[in-house]
Amino acid sequence: MATSASGDIYADFKHDVNMTAAELEKWLKTEESKSVGQDSGDGTSVGHHSGEHIVQILHKKKADLTAADEQHMHKVHSYISRHLAQGPHDQKDVKTSRWRYSLMNWGHDPLKKG
Repeated sequence: MATSASGDIYADFKHDVNMTAAELEKWLKTEESKSVGQDSGDGTSVGHHSGEHIVQILHKKKADLTAADEQHMHKVHSYISRHLAQGPHDQKDVKTSRWRYSLMNWGHDPLKKG
């Protein structure tokens, strides 16, 4: 398994992605999910495609992860870390913010406890 700044990309990914595969699949079907993110060139956002790959990763056993999965886990960890640092200044705006919706496409709900 590849390493990250903390030493274990798998652990970082599992920490950062706080939505279950079922939660993420349900979220990706919403209009809110589809309303945010940079277009990947096919009419679907980069984050939405990322969420679909994250769902696939979450359904796999650790031993079955591919090099492409590990590379995506690095990308997810980097995106979530960077995006969390750019959060809205006013917490009352978080629930329906494009910031939250974008993070959720990448498997992280900043309002989820635990």
